[in-house]
Amino acid sequence: MAERTTAGGTRADLVADTALALLAERGMRGLTHRAVDEAAGLPPGSTSNLARTRQALLELAVRRLAQREARVLALEEMPDPRGGLDALAAGLALATHRALTHGRELTLARYELALEATRRPELRAYFDATGARFRDQLTAMVTAMGSTDPARHVLSLVAWADGLMFSCVAGSYSTEAPSLQEVRAGLRELLDGMFGR
Repeated sequence: MAERTTAGGTRADLVADTALALLAERGMRGLTHRAVDEAAGLPPGSTSNLARTRQALLELAVRRLAQREARVLALEEMPDPRGGLDALAAGLALATHRALTHGRELTLARYELALEATRRPELRAYFDATGARFRDQLTAMVTAMGSTDPARHVLSLVAWADGLMFSCVAGSYSTEAPSLQEVRAGLRELLDGMFGR
């Protein structure tokens, strides 16, 4: 199973990290309260005490996913828009490449949760709210760079990155992650088209 990142964390963090690891390893069917207890080395019933229902367990996992992905994406490292398209391409490439490499298990877990959210409206709202922070920051960045249609440009950037991540983590390119330089080159081509350069 994927390594959990709970050193010094709370029991809720341990449960959520274990849930994410199970999602990445076994898929949605492998995520049960009992499986989390066993994989985390907790006494039976511990997960149920923290998250009584499956919905509560999924929400706990989504909340933790957002916290951990924020560290992988390192939003505080995103470039100042005054750095131009090269800086934006470099920042977005670094975040995307991290998700493809050392954040791979989190990316798999995110896709499992995203698919489950299509069947659970209550989870969909919760899941979408966690992604708003990144989209909002990206919207501010492309707006500051002079985008004529920030909403459409952000959708294109997110769709491109999500498509690349899905292809390289779960799709037909799952055995060959592109290099950081390749991701940056692809993003720069996309940005050049958006900004007419």
